[in-house]
Amino acid sequence: MAGFNAFWSQILYAVSNIRFFDLIDIAVIAYIIYQTIRFLRDSRAWQLVKGLVILLAVYLVATWFELVTLKWLLAIVGESLLVVAVIIFQPELRRVLENVGRSNLRKIGKNQLIDSERESMEKCIGGICKAVGNMHENKIGALIVFERETPLGEIINTGTEIDAVISDEIVQNIFYPKSPLHDGGMVVRGNRIMAAGCILPLTANGDLNSQLGTRHRAAIGMSEVSDAIVVVVSEETGIISVAHDGKIDREFNQLSLREYLNEALITEKEKEKSIYKEWFERVFSRKSDK
Repeated sequence: MAGFNAFWSQILYAVSNIRFFDLIDIAVIAYIIYQTIRFLRDSRAWQLVKGLVILLAVYLVATWFELVTLKWLLAIVGESLLVVAVIIFQPELRRVLENVGRSNLRKIGKNQLIDSERESMEKCIGGICKAVGNMHENKIGALIVFERETPLGEIINTGTEIDAVISDEIVQNIFYPKSPLHDGGMVVRGNRIMAAGCILPLTANGDLNSQLGTRHRAAIGMSEVSDAIVVVVSEETGIISVAHDGKIDREFNQLSLREYLNEALITEKEKEKSIYKEWFERVFSRKSDK
């Protein structure tokens, strides 16, 4: 009972002496831990983390029961664990840093899409969805990459530059089976086709469905190293799929694909105006009034 009272007294003392900045510190650390766990659970790194936890548990058991040889072996592994972890988690670490680089802070100052831009994007999405619908019916393979915040200049340079306004006829001609550009990916920037026949990085994820072919693996790989949205049409089944953020969703139709792209490429961009930007606008408007 005395030990419980002492513990409770320490808790009360800590609570009574906590500062406002201590709360901020705790909240930031909790958020970082939460986002780290969330990221790991959504990636293949979660399996590796569980493996490291098992190794740590074995090391503790070896220490407790004084298993000298096993403890020595695990200690040697532990010395180089940091370097090994960086090598093993290299794709995941790169993805985390890219997500940080694409944070909303860099978007401060961007204007909302004006009506003409929205109409242009809707026309662009409509033309692509119409082409994708036709390719779905005729089982013509396609791989279409929508560039967003991450520049895809390196990917564009691997293909043939086109720089043309989007129309369903052009898209279907690019992916026509006898076209020289039909095997690669087509990169879309805004309302223009920048290049076709582009080479995309393949995913290293070994847990994918065996039915997913090279196009699907390239789509997932592209979405792992950028924030691009990638539309895939299967040449074997005609199924329409969308890859984003390292994941792939299947069984889209022309209507559901249009809704998805409108939300991701138009609506989300129109919501980019954050509270920080509004604050800056108020500050600058006050200065201009003076």
